[in-house]
Amino acid sequence: MTAETATQTGSKPQAQDAENQTDIDETTDTGVEDVADDDFEDDEDRLVEEGEIAGDYLEQLLDILDFDGDIDLDVDGDRAVVSIDGGDDLTKLVGRKGEVLDALQELTRLAVQQVTGERSRLMLDISRWRADRRERLARLGREVAERVRDSGEREALDPMTPFERKIVHDAVAAVDGVISESEGAEPKRRVVVLPE
Repeated sequence: MTAETATQTGSKPQAQDAENQTDIDETTDTGVEDVADDDFEDDEDRLVEEGEIAGDYLEQLLDILDFDGDIDLDVDGDRAVVSIDGGDDLTKLVGRKGEVLDALQELTRLAVQQVTGERSRLMLDISRWRADRRERLARLGREVAERVRDSGEREALDPMTPFERKIVHDAVAAVDGVISESEGAEPKRRVVVLPE
């Protein structure tokens, strides 16, 4: 009798352990997916919030300057993107070679940081200046890469910002037979395209 009781008692916990393990496995699997989804949603929500804060800040700035413009908020990868389009005077906010735009972008990032407490990587574009510049730089990178591939001679481009250099590096990487690297020190750091 004692042996039977011990065996029965011993078998029940094993069955319960197996059931509990299944519950734990299902909970763990679900938990991992939920955590990954939550992290993605948290990042997305944070970027949307950054865009909204930036949009409010820029709307006030446009009102103060008495400029017209439509503000568009978006998320591109791991950064919020704010675009201002529509007004005739907006090119004044871009400035020579985008200098005013860069300054406004930094001010907007600081305004977002003041509210959120975290450094923002927000991208600001006005009158499609950055979008057009990206297209021009990508085209330039491809053209230079093809020239270098055909001639076998290295070619150095004009100095660029880190953002601009990345666009060119990406365009060059899409062309077989060439590589690119950056050389020099800021603010005169430039992309050099070389045969592979």
